[in-house]
Amino acid sequence: MARPRVRLVVTADDFGYCPRRDEGIVEAFLAGAVTSVSLLVNGAAAESAAELARRHRIPTGLHANLSEGRPVGPARHGASSLLGPEGFFLGKMGFREAVAAGEVVLPQVRGELEAQLSRFRELLGRDPTHVDGHQHVHVLPGVCQVFAEALQACGVRFTRLPMERGVGGCTWLEAPARAFACSVEQDARAAMGPFARHGLRWTDVFMGLSTCGRHMSTHHVSGALARALEGIPTGRAVTAELMAHPGYPSVPPAGGSGEGPDAFSCSWERLHELRVLTAPVLWAQLAQDGVQLCALHELDSKRPGEGTPSEATLETFLEPSPL
Repeated sequence: MARPRVRLVVTADDFGYCPRRDEGIVEAFLAGAVTSVSLLVNGAAAESAAELARRHRIPTGLHANLSEGRPVGPARHGASSLLGPEGFFLGKMGFREAVAAGEVVLPQVRGELEAQLSRFRELLGRDPTHVDGHQHVHVLPGVCQVFAEALQACGVRFTRLPMERGVGGCTWLEAPARAFACSVEQDARAAMGPFARHGLRWTDVFMGLSTCGRHMSTHHVSGALARALEGIPTGRAVTAELMAHPGYPSVPPAGGSGEGPDAFSCSWERLHELRVLTAPVLWAQLAQDGVQLCALHELDSKRPGEGTPSEATLETFLEPSPL
């Protein structure tokens, strides 16, 4: 069955987390399986990762981090609502809980984001091609507004909107992972308004919540794309992003963002993603699906809603995933 034409960005997150992770990401880029990376400027290997990006001319954006490791901004020098008593960020769920409780001071978020953007420029000598959020912190309520303001002020246009159609029905995901994915999607939907008002742009389609780690496979990636394209007319040009986390497993104590590598980084799941991404079978299937790879900055990107099939189709496309 004929499908819309798809231009796909494959973004490897967590560049700079550790040298072994970065080795795998570069391997995937050189193999043509990754087209863009997102750099953790507070990562243990941020400096060497920046050198790799320059050497291999890898399109690189900022992976804004407010949840793991140590800050790079003013919070380093005193008490901050962003940090726990040991001076580390509050963690993936801890930061979300603090935001929900109204305990996070948003000007402190702005200060940290600006410091990470500045650090990125120091490392790469240029602005990021895009900015997204580590563990999707950039779409959280309140944070998304500050995030959009900071990106607009520094002239960055591209971000990620982590809304994967049908993720709530992906029964292979464990219940906590599925609940988290649906929560991220709900936050992303609410963030669309602030992002659009500040001129940010993103791909029409996002995939990666249902294909993370052990769940990445040719079948799941192709299925996520098929769900996203339902109802979009044949011949319509669609832009898409696949979020990925390839790499070789971290070996403690190397890696992380100040606290050492986490369990996911040390597991076989990173290597699994690398193997799936670099296997010919995936790209044969995507070519059959009419997919063309590109980097984010190469997209003829549109503002949200421009060039979509119709208002009705757009509303269908943006329906939330079932819980």
